[in-house]
Amino acid sequence: MPASALTRWARTIRPQDVVWVLLFLLLAIPSEYGDISLYLMLAALAAVQVTESRAPALASTRGRILGLVLKFAISFLLIGYTGGIESRYWLVLLLPVVSSGMTFGILGTLAVTLLAGVLYLSFLLWVDPTRFEIDGAGLLARVIFLAMIGNLANTLAEDLRTQSREARSAADRVAEANRQLQEAEEAVRRSDRLAALGQLSAGLAHELRNPLGTIRASSEMLARNLTGENEVAREVAGFISTEVDRANSLITRFLQFARPLEVRPEPADLAQILDRAIGLAEREAPGIAFYRNYAPEIPPFPFDAELMERVFYNLLLNAAQASPPDGAITVKTRPTDGRVEISVIDRGSGIKPEHLESIFNPFFTTKPEGVGLGLPIVSKIVDQHGGTMTVESEAGKGSVFRIYLPLEPPGVAAEPTP
Repeated sequence: MPASALTRWARTIRPQDVVWVLLFLLLAIPSEYGDISLYLMLAALAAVQVTESRAPALASTRGRILGLVLKFAISFLLIGYTGGIESRYWLVLLLPVVSSGMTFGILGTLAVTLLAGVLYLSFLLWVDPTRFEIDGAGLLARVIFLAMIGNLANTLAEDLRTQSREARSAADRVAEANRQLQEAEEAVRRSDRLAALGQLSAGLAHELRNPLGTIRASSEMLARNLTGENEVAREVAGFISTEVDRANSLITRFLQFARPLEVRPEPADLAQILDRAIGLAEREAPGIAFYRNYAPEIPPFPFDAELMERVFYNLLLNAAQASPPDGAITVKTRPTDGRVEISVIDRGSGIKPEHLESIFNPFFTTKPEGVGLGLPIVSKIVDQHGGTMTVESEAGKGSVFRIYLPLEPPGVAAEPTP
């Protein structure tokens, strides 16, 4: 047999299945009742016992109850067929008792154990006390034995369930810690990239502004000295001034990105700042519906209202630009672990998976006329507040930008603007 087939068999056949099969083979040893009816009842009982944990129909609570009913019915027939109260097969009543102890709580186990005892003792109705001597102590001992096994099975199962819950809880905590660690590492890498590129942008911007000023002054002087007949040269001089202004505006944005932020945290109402940002976004995107889902229990807390309004407006505008003309955007807030979570949710075009790692990089953009500084500046402002920022997105289904701000942020030292 190939090794892969052996592996599949090893995964399919469990150790407890082998134990059950051996038990039923032992029960099937020929005796005075060793006929086909006995073997059929044992085979049916074995089939229910082995398949109850594998069949999807028996995995639910209703399915488990059905399994117990089948075991009780077959066990009752088997004991009655093999001698009733004196049958050596009374031990098959342990099967439903053990199953209930493994799957139900203590009350369910007690109920099933009581039912097993009642079913077994019901065979006394067919005993003639004048012809047979009833061993009351022995019968009581058998019933007590059933109860002990059921209680033991329930105790072991509860211990296993407790350990399983603790293991799942520990695994969830480890997964959450890993996720937070990955987010922290990504935030550190993003901050390092922003710092390095910010220094480069500042140097280039300062070096470019002087020649641009000279070009603009020269174009204005040229326009003033041109005669009225030379319309082409005058138009070209106007183009030069316009493009210089455009380049100068771009350099100003570079400097905003590179310049150290002067954060002034003061207690403010987050809902009011979000409402102001939504109002600005509604004017820019009149066809978009904006929904508010604010948590009323969030108190005023310290943050720079002006800078954070800029953050929210940028995220809302990006969400509106990614949404269809009649789209909807939801702004949601909630407190979580000493922080405030602000979510901007849209159902727009989403972000391609290969772009998710790059959207916070300076100068990365998918917009035809974009510069790629909006999200990096947003991320920088959030970082300066001691917060974090995450994004979840699926192409064609929308995006969720989440900002986490501490309710009690660490002291932010104001840096002088150069």
